[in-house]
Amino acid sequence: MREIVIPKEQAVFRMDRFGFWYNDGGRFEHKKIIDYFNISIRRDEQGYFVEQITEDVREKVYFDYEDTPLFAIDVHIAEHIRVFLNTRKTLRLSPGNLFVQQDNLYMTVGDERIKFSDRAMLKLAACMDHDGESYCFLVDGKRYVLPER
Repeated sequence: MREIVIPKEQAVFRMDRFGFWYNDGGRFEHKKIIDYFNISIRRDEQGYFVEQITEDVREKVYFDYEDTPLFAIDVHIAEHIRVFLNTRKTLRLSPGNLFVQQDNLYMTVGDERIKFSDRAMLKLAACMDHDGESYCFLVDGKRYVLPER
């Protein structure tokens, strides 16, 4: 399979700190295109890229992003809290991997940072507390103090 690699300096699209895609024409509006870009996000040793495979060509386009290209766009609270990413991956929330940075909630998985969208944070509001000094996550009768970075 032939591979075409486009460095991020030549990419014609980018992602902002809220997870919105842009090109020279402005913010992407079409949901199917946005979804396609999000589910095509991959990562290798050079960084994050959008991948497209057609017949005998694999195209990798590295792109600029302001914060992280991985977003928790929804959560499901049950016996275990499930986190749904913009890439369509589903993860189990681990409170010990949560942290706060500039009033945003993040989770680490390995060396990747996942930022929680406003929608996901609203759904977690019942599990969150602020004691005047720090944010805490409450689950299964346990209180996890979230570090600030």
